[in-house]
Amino acid sequence: MADFILFMHGDAPAGGDDSAWPAYFAKLRAGGHFEGGSAIGDGVCIRKGGATPPIAAQLAGYIRVQAASLDEARRLVEGNPVYEAGGTIEIRELPRSGGG
Repeated sequence: MADFILFMHGDAPAGGDDSAWPAYFAKLRAGGHFEGGSAIGDGVCIRKGGATPPIAAQLAGYIRVQAASLDEARRLVEGNPVYEAGGTIEIRELPRSGGG
């Protein structure tokens, strides 16, 4: 199994159905995929020296999941309230480092 992050963008036209989250999380847990997640609030970008870029305002939250492949991770967004409302989900694999 590999670890993936599902980044939810705040661009869903209908805003998403908040009442659908418990059922979606229950589905992920029942399949042994759910590893955690959270909404993402305001913040800042910092950099040593030079101009600092603005934060990525489109990110609204994330969910960490385990899946056998990127294709399986793609299937796990079915039922996600942001996705179902027409919003964007960005999927990124979390490579395992050799350092433990």
